[in-house]
Amino acid sequence: MPAARIIPCLDVADGRVVKGVRFRDHRDVGDIVDHALRYRDEGADELVFYDITASADGRTVDTGWIRQVSAVIDVPFSVAGGIGDVETARRCLSAGADKISVNSPALSRPDLIAELAEAFGRQCVVLGIDSSRGLDGTLTVKQFTGRPEATQLTGRSTLDWAAQATALGAGEIVLNCMDRDGVRGGYDLEQLSSLVGTVDVPVIISGGAGSMANFAAAFRAGASGALAASVFHDQRIAIPALKDFLQSEGIEVRR
Repeated sequence: MPAARIIPCLDVADGRVVKGVRFRDHRDVGDIVDHALRYRDEGADELVFYDITASADGRTVDTGWIRQVSAVIDVPFSVAGGIGDVETARRCLSAGADKISVNSPALSRPDLIAELAEAFGRQCVVLGIDSSRGLDGTLTVKQFTGRPEATQLTGRSTLDWAAQATALGAGEIVLNCMDRDGVRGGYDLEQLSSLVGTVDVPVIISGGAGSMANFAAAFRAGASGALAASVFHDQRIAIPALKDFLQSEGIEVRR
């Protein structure tokens, strides 16, 4: 099994890094480049940047800060935010991103996934899924989650959408468990295990990290990578210490 990946997530709005709870009430936590440099120095395996309002606002991610980030770090990173066609994706990759992540644009037009995979290879195409658990336990996908007032139910099952997207060419999935986001109560391991059993591509889990043990549990449940934001932004967990802990638990990490 490949080494576990530790992936800080940077939600971007108005050119700043922000963090909310359950995709609401976002607070400013700092400069994009400053955070990227910090995580480079701490030993993050990858970074993920989400321009969280781009799709809801009908625009695309700003390649200006992508260039700024790529100029100062050598850590692989993916970007997301209103990337709805091959040319926009090409601009992001040319600016220095290593992967393209799509969410709402792919829900609106699933063929986008196949077009991106054909143009750049499926290893460059990440599908983000914002998944919410209903009162009856049903897992469904939401869209335009960067703005609470714009968020929509799609009527799609999380697992069905993941299967369709990987068949179209998505090479990796980031599962954003909305109900766990920012509350630090642990990842949704049941949901993670269900998705890992459904698709044949790497799955990154997101939403709920609160302790080092939460990360270990996610990797044991089949996650290829564990994504987190507030515990890293607020320095509740240091990445070097987390890697030491995971290694002590018998989980291979990258050094």
